[in-house]
Amino acid sequence: MRFGICGLGRMGASLTLQAMEKGHEVVGFEPKGSDELEEAGATVAQSVDTFTKQLERPRIAFSYVPHGDPTEQVIGELANAFGEGDVIVDGGNSHWDESIRRHAELAERGIRFLDAGTSGGITGARHGACFMVGGDSDAYELVEPLFNDLAVPEGALHVGPPGSGHFVKNVHNMIEFGMVQAIGEGVEMLKRCDWDLDLADLFHNWNHGSVVRGWLVELMEKALRSKHKMSGVQPYVEDTGEQRWGIEYALQKDIPVPLLAQAVWGFYESRDESRPWAKTVALLRHEYGKHPLKEEPGTA
Repeated sequence: MRFGICGLGRMGASLTLQAMEKGHEVVGFEPKGSDELEEAGATVAQSVDTFTKQLERPRIAFSYVPHGDPTEQVIGELANAFGEGDVIVDGGNSHWDESIRRHAELAERGIRFLDAGTSGGITGARHGACFMVGGDSDAYELVEPLFNDLAVPEGALHVGPPGSGHFVKNVHNMIEFGMVQAIGEGVEMLKRCDWDLDLADLFHNWNHGSVVRGWLVELMEKALRSKHKMSGVQPYVEDTGEQRWGIEYALQKDIPVPLLAQAVWGFYESRDESRPWAKTVALLRHEYGKHPLKEEPGTA
């Protein structure tokens, strides 16, 4: 298929490379251009008008830009350029209410809209992601071959109507934060114990047959062996703010989520005290999502 990707940052660029390796033709929209992706075989447009003209009807365009104003701007520009039957896919972490609104506004123009929660981090975007997609069935069926090709086996799912994709992705992220927080607090206990433990070897051990084995445990071992190491990282956990949406929703619905809420409070607690768990969370988020690390002075 020939389709478009708006935003050629870490996620968009990685998905572009994966799609081309699997035989798809990708038209990228990036105002600054991308020599690297053009050399790899992608067509890169620096305006929405040029981008639109490079696509065939029905046009399919994925958006991978930050939520909020950047997403609003990109989808607004696409809405003005696209026509009836075309499909816009928001692959970012937008609020589900915004996705419901965008679906309704675009439907008035005959443009179809999908809200696609995307998980797996940069590694998933490059080698096989997990997609949880909300929107109308006809739009999903049109894009389904792309989702299946860009996902790991059984990693693409049409979860329900407009907004549901971004809602389940938000819940997914809250669970993720809870798991990462638990690993961080466990690391703090291990570092403060009476024994001199090799934590990298221990996490390697845990990932072979233990109940807690999994990708995050694997990434923790990798982080402990990385050039950054915990001693060179500030206990400051970067976040993008959308985890608050889930807490607000739980409060509105009277749903008790004490563990998930505590993980969110941990983001802010990390900024006040030098704690090993906070360094652990920062390292893990850097490993799976390439979120920025604040290094200690003199460790660069």
